[in-house]
Amino acid sequence: MTRPYVLLSVAVSVDGHIDDDGTERFPLSNAEDFDHVDRVRAESDAILVGAATVRRDNPRLLVNSPERRAGRVGAGRPEFPLKVVVTGSGELDRDRAFWHCGGDKIVYTTDSGHRTASALADLADVVPLGPSVDFGALLDDLGGRGVGRLMVEGGSAIHTGFLSAGLADEIRMAVAPMLIGQATAPRFLQPAEFPGGPARRFRLEEVARLGDVAVLRYFPKR
Repeated sequence: MTRPYVLLSVAVSVDGHIDDDGTERFPLSNAEDFDHVDRVRAESDAILVGAATVRRDNPRLLVNSPERRAGRVGAGRPEFPLKVVVTGSGELDRDRAFWHCGGDKIVYTTDSGHRTASALADLADVVPLGPSVDFGALLDDLGGRGVGRLMVEGGSAIHTGFLSAGLADEIRMAVAPMLIGQATAPRFLQPAEFPGGPARRFRLEEVARLGDVAVLRYFPKR
């Protein structure tokens, strides 16, 4: 079975944070970068986030450009990519915007979280992955559903899970020209044992300037 190509997409401050410690989402990107992210979404078969991102940011995870949506339909694809959320506990608020716009949805959870997540069965396909979230099994299931390209939009635990398991093919990192400077603000990654350890260097494929944001494309497997 062919697993999807996995692209991790993240925006970080110069000091490595993906948000501040406030209750509202802190805008790191600019209009040019948001538009580029929309293009990457339109090129993807599925978009994945963790439950914490759904709870904190209440994202819709849509392709916003009507032209890009029309292009997907014209190519025989769904108007919107499949939306995927990962939760260990299965606890997700059904009132979040994630459920009520866009196309099909999948919830990946654990065996213990399956009963709780089953309350969302009218909104999404609920799939248990075992005693813990197995990202390899998740990719196998998505591949079996015809997903060839997966865009992962966070948060920290999800990005860490894919990278520590050696499952990320590409990292798209938008670096914003600002400093968060808060010890409790979330970062791109959590502490973990990553393949190859600290000495391993990623291949840098491209550096692009989008207004005052620098977008770096890294390939961890090459």
